[in-house]
Amino acid sequence: MSQTMLSAFVLFALVSSITPGPNNLMLMASGANFGFRRSIPHMLGIGIGFVVMVFLVGAGLIQVFDAFPLSYTLLRIGSVGYLLWLAWRIANAAPPEDGAEPGAHPLSFLQAALFQWVNPKAWTMALTAVTLYAPDRSMAAIALVALIFGAVNLPSVSTWTILGQQMRRILTNPARLRAFNRAMALLLVATLYPVLLTAA
Repeated sequence: MSQTMLSAFVLFALVSSITPGPNNLMLMASGANFGFRRSIPHMLGIGIGFVVMVFLVGAGLIQVFDAFPLSYTLLRIGSVGYLLWLAWRIANAAPPEDGAEPGAHPLSFLQAALFQWVNPKAWTMALTAVTLYAPDRSMAAIALVALIFGAVNLPSVSTWTILGQQMRRILTNPARLRAFNRAMALLLVATLYPVLLTAA
């Protein structure tokens, strides 16, 4: 990869990683509800899970979509359904001090890593990165793209968690926290707009 191509890719990775999307909005909600430290497994799951996803997409999964376009449609339908369920959970999350809600915990490392496979934005980022920045599909190029994405992605997602944690000072009132969670849920649903638009 040339220096010019590398610079362009780092900028692409930064912009796509730090802009709002399902991962970042969920981390902001997690930071607000559970704090930074308890959200670390969630952040690491996103960072490492996405690196693995990019590598596997480049190593051959992209060819599955080329050969069987219906598989991408099915993936999109599953992703939309899962994101709507997550939005419902965020909207109805209990305040963290309320022990009555059994689901009141941040995503685990494994849950966050697996979530990448049903995250429409993650798929778009991975497919675009492999197509544009590793066009020869060599293992070295794919590994470089995946590792650079990982290096850029982790600080980006951490920023959203810190932002959410800072908002805890404002969200000490349960009513304000509920309003925040519902707003995050609506924004999460709004991230589906580009997916639904391309499906139309």
